[in-house]
Amino acid sequence: MKKTLTTLYDVAEHLRTPEEIAAYLEACFEEADGDACFIAKALGDIARARGMTQIAKDSGLSRESLYKALSGERTPSFETVLRVLSALGLKLRAIPI
Repeated sequence: MKKTLTTLYDVAEHLRTPEEIAAYLEACFEEADGDACFIAKALGDIARARGMTQIAKDSGLSRESLYKALSGERTPSFETVLRVLSALGLKLRAIPI
């Protein structure tokens, strides 16, 4: 039997443009079904793509606290989410469903 070779996929390696980042986050919002940890993980993916050190600096949060908050293992505070979105150059919008 032939073995299949696989490699790890890291979405952060594929988030290059603001449009790709926005589309990824929008898709995650649709897929999350109210799971805040899922959104936190998506923001973590985006922050890694843009550079966690720079996002930490721009958001006024420590790099370590960002890694923890955006790991997907805990729910970050809404303030943290808003600071990260601002540091990423994104804004949260509400649209009627």
